[in-house]
Amino acid sequence: MRVGIGYDVHKLVEGESLILGGVKIDYSHGLEGHSDADVLLHAIKDALLGAVGEGDIGRHFPDNDPQYKGISSLKLLAEVSKLLFNKGFELNNLDGVIIAQKPKLASYIKEIEENIAQVLNADLDKVNIKATTTERLGFVGREEGIAAEAIVSVKER
Repeated sequence: MRVGIGYDVHKLVEGESLILGGVKIDYSHGLEGHSDADVLLHAIKDALLGAVGEGDIGRHFPDNDPQYKGISSLKLLAEVSKLLFNKGFELNNLDGVIIAQKPKLASYIKEIEENIAQVLNADLDKVNIKATTTERLGFVGREEGIAAEAIVSVKER
Protein backbone atom coordinates (compact mmCIF):
# COMPACT_ATOMS: atom_id res chain seq x y z
CA MET A 1 0.00 0.00 0.00
CA ARG A 2 1.15 3.54 -0.76
CA VAL A 3 -0.08 6.93 0.47
CA GLY A 4 -0.11 10.37 -1.19
CA ILE A 5 -1.13 13.84 -0.11
CA GLY A 6 -2.30 16.79 -2.18
CA TYR A 7 -3.00 20.46 -1.53
CA ASP A 8 -4.19 23.23 -3.81
CA VAL A 9 -5.46 26.81 -3.63
CA HIS A 10 -7.17 29.03 -6.19
CA LYS A 11 -8.29 32.63 -6.04
CA LEU A 12 -12.02 33.45 -6.06
CA VAL A 13 -12.99 35.92 -8.78
CA GLU A 14 -16.21 37.33 -10.12
CA GLY A 15 -17.30 36.11 -13.54
CA GLU A 16 -15.86 32.58 -13.32
CA SER A 17 -17.77 29.35 -12.76
CA LEU A 18 -17.22 27.55 -9.48
CA ILE A 19 -16.51 23.88 -10.18
CA LEU A 20 -15.70 21.54 -7.28
CA GLY A 21 -15.39 17.81 -7.75
CA GLY A 22 -16.74 18.22 -11.27
CA VAL A 23 -19.95 19.82 -9.98
CA LYS A 24 -20.97 23.33 -10.95
CA ILE A 25 -21.75 25.17 -7.72
CA ASP A 26 -24.32 27.96 -7.74
CA TYR A 27 -22.29 30.95 -6.51
CA SER A 28 -21.49 34.52 -7.56
CA HIS A 29 -17.74 33.85 -7.84
CA GLY A 30 -15.60 31.10 -9.29
CA LEU A 31 -11.99 30.00 -9.16
CA GLU A 32 -9.31 31.47 -11.37
CA GLY A 33 -6.99 29.06 -13.14
CA HIS A 34 -5.70 27.66 -16.41
CA SER A 35 -8.01 24.64 -16.45
CA ASP A 36 -11.45 24.73 -14.82
CA ALA A 37 -9.60 25.50 -11.54
CA ASP A 38 -11.29 22.63 -9.67
CA VAL A 39 -9.21 22.96 -6.53
CA LEU A 40 -10.49 19.70 -5.03
CA LEU A 41 -9.68 17.57 -8.05
CA HIS A 42 -6.27 19.23 -8.34
CA ALA A 43 -5.47 18.18 -4.76
CA ILE A 44 -6.76 14.66 -5.42
CA LYS A 45 -4.71 14.28 -8.61
CA ASP A 46 -1.57 15.45 -6.80
CA ALA A 47 -2.23 12.95 -4.00
CA LEU A 48 -2.72 10.08 -6.46
CA LEU A 49 0.37 10.99 -8.48
CA GLY A 50 2.43 11.31 -5.31
CA ALA A 51 1.30 7.91 -4.07
CA VAL A 52 2.78 6.22 -7.14
CA GLY A 53 5.90 8.39 -7.41
CA GLU A 54 4.76 10.36 -10.47
CA GLY A 55 5.35 13.91 -9.28
CA ASP A 56 2.48 16.37 -9.49
CA ILE A 57 -0.12 17.70 -11.91
CA GLY A 58 2.20 20.49 -13.11
CA ARG A 59 4.54 17.83 -14.47
CA HIS A 60 1.77 15.99 -16.32
CA PHE A 61 -0.57 18.87 -17.24
CA PRO A 62 1.50 22.11 -17.28
CA ASP A 63 -0.46 25.33 -16.90
CA ASN A 64 1.41 26.91 -19.81
CA ASP A 65 0.20 24.24 -22.25
CA PRO A 66 -2.75 25.57 -24.30
CA GLN A 67 -4.32 22.12 -24.64
CA TYR A 68 -5.27 22.30 -20.95
CA LYS A 69 -6.85 25.77 -21.10
CA GLY A 70 -10.35 25.46 -19.62
CA ILE A 71 -10.22 21.64 -19.60
CA SER A 72 -12.43 19.71 -17.21
CA SER A 73 -10.47 18.46 -14.23
CA LEU A 74 -12.63 15.32 -14.36
CA LYS A 75 -10.99 14.53 -17.73
CA LEU A 76 -7.56 15.03 -16.21
CA LEU A 77 -8.53 12.85 -13.23
CA ALA A 78 -9.43 10.13 -15.73
CA GLU A 79 -5.92 10.45 -17.21
CA VAL A 80 -4.39 10.09 -13.75
CA SER A 81 -6.61 7.07 -13.12
CA LYS A 82 -5.28 5.45 -16.33
CA LEU A 83 -1.71 6.16 -15.22
CA LEU A 84 -2.39 4.44 -11.88
CA PHE A 85 -3.95 1.46 -13.64
CA ASN A 86 -1.00 1.18 -16.04
CA LYS A 87 1.41 1.22 -13.10
CA GLY A 88 -0.56 -1.63 -11.50
CA PHE A 89 -2.37 0.33 -8.77
CA GLU A 90 -5.93 1.13 -7.79
CA LEU A 91 -7.50 3.39 -5.21
CA ASN A 92 -7.78 1.94 -1.73
CA ASN A 93 -9.39 5.03 -0.24
CA LEU A 94 -9.53 8.82 -0.56
CA ASP A 95 -10.29 11.47 2.02
CA GLY A 96 -10.59 15.08 0.91
CA VAL A 97 -11.58 18.39 2.39
CA ILE A 98 -12.69 21.60 0.70
CA ILE A 99 -11.80 24.67 2.74
CA ALA A 100 -14.16 27.55 1.89
CA GLN A 101 -15.87 30.24 3.91
CA LYS A 102 -18.63 30.42 1.30
CA PRO A 103 -20.62 28.96 -0.34
CA LYS A 104 -22.07 26.25 1.85
CA LEU A 105 -21.30 22.93 0.15
CA ALA A 106 -23.15 20.23 2.12
CA SER A 107 -25.84 19.76 -0.52
CA TYR A 108 -23.20 19.10 -3.23
CA ILE A 109 -21.00 16.58 -1.41
CA LYS A 110 -22.82 13.40 -2.47
CA GLU A 111 -22.67 14.34 -6.17
CA ILE A 112 -18.99 15.26 -5.82
CA GLU A 113 -18.22 11.89 -4.23
CA GLU A 114 -20.16 10.07 -6.96
CA ASN A 115 -18.24 11.90 -9.71
CA ILE A 116 -14.89 11.03 -8.19
CA ALA A 117 -15.77 7.39 -7.50
CA GLN A 118 -17.05 6.94 -11.06
CA VAL A 119 -13.96 8.41 -12.70
CA LEU A 120 -11.62 6.41 -10.45
CA ASN A 121 -13.69 3.24 -10.98
CA ALA A 122 -13.95 2.91 -7.20
CA ASP A 123 -16.72 1.95 -4.84
CA LEU A 124 -18.46 5.00 -3.41
CA ASP A 125 -17.57 4.02 0.15
CA LYS A 126 -13.88 4.48 -0.71
CA VAL A 127 -14.36 8.20 -1.42
CA ASN A 128 -15.01 10.66 1.40
CA ILE A 129 -15.27 14.40 0.85
CA LYS A 130 -16.09 17.02 3.42
CA ALA A 131 -16.14 20.80 3.61
CA THR A 132 -15.11 23.21 6.33
CA THR A 133 -14.52 26.90 6.91
CA THR A 134 -11.63 28.71 8.58
CA GLU A 135 -13.96 30.60 10.94
CA ARG A 136 -13.29 33.78 8.94
CA LEU A 137 -9.50 33.55 9.41
CA GLY A 138 -6.94 33.98 6.62
CA PHE A 139 -7.48 34.29 2.86
CA VAL A 140 -10.23 31.64 2.94
CA GLY A 141 -12.02 33.42 5.78
CA ARG A 142 -11.84 36.70 3.87
CA GLU A 143 -13.41 34.86 0.89
CA GLU A 144 -10.40 35.54 -1.33
CA GLY A 145 -9.92 31.90 -2.31
CA ILE A 146 -10.70 28.26 -1.73
CA ALA A 147 -8.26 25.54 -0.71
CA ALA A 148 -8.48 21.77 -0.75
CA GLU A 149 -6.50 18.91 0.75
CA ALA A 150 -6.60 15.23 -0.09
CA ILE A 151 -4.95 12.10 1.17
CA VAL A 152 -5.18 8.81 -0.66
CA SER A 153 -4.00 5.29 -0.26
CA VAL A 154 -3.52 3.06 -3.27
CA LYS A 155 -2.86 -0.65 -3.48
CA GLU A 156 -1.49 -2.99 -6.08
CA ARG A 157 -4.17 -4.45 -8.32
